Amino acid sequence: MSDFLLATAGAILFTVAVGLVRILGGPGDADRMMAAQLIGTGGIASLLLIAAATGARGVDDVALGLAILAAFASAAFVNSGAPAEEPDPNPADDR
Repeated sequence: MSDFLLATAGAILFTVAVGLVRILGGPGDADRMMAAQLIGTGGIASLLLIAAATGARGVDDVALGLAILAAFASAAFVNSGAPAEEPDPNPADDR
C-alpha cells in the first residue's frame, strides 16, 4: 500500500511541476496566483501521502504550515487588487 501512496505522491508532484511552468510563463497575475494555489494544494497532498506511506513524524505539521501559507498568499493577492480608499472630502459632523 505504501508503494501506491508514494506513486500517487509522485504523480501529484508531476502535476505541480506542470503548474510551475504555468507560473513562469503565465499571461496574467490571476493565472499565476491560481498556479501558485495549485502548487500549494499539490504540495499539501504530496506531503500528506508521504506521511501516510512512510509514517514519518512531523510531515503533517509541515503540510499544515503550507496550507496556512497558501491561504495567506491568496488573501494577500485579493487585498493587493483592491482599490485604495479615498478620504471623504466632506466628513459628517457627528455632534
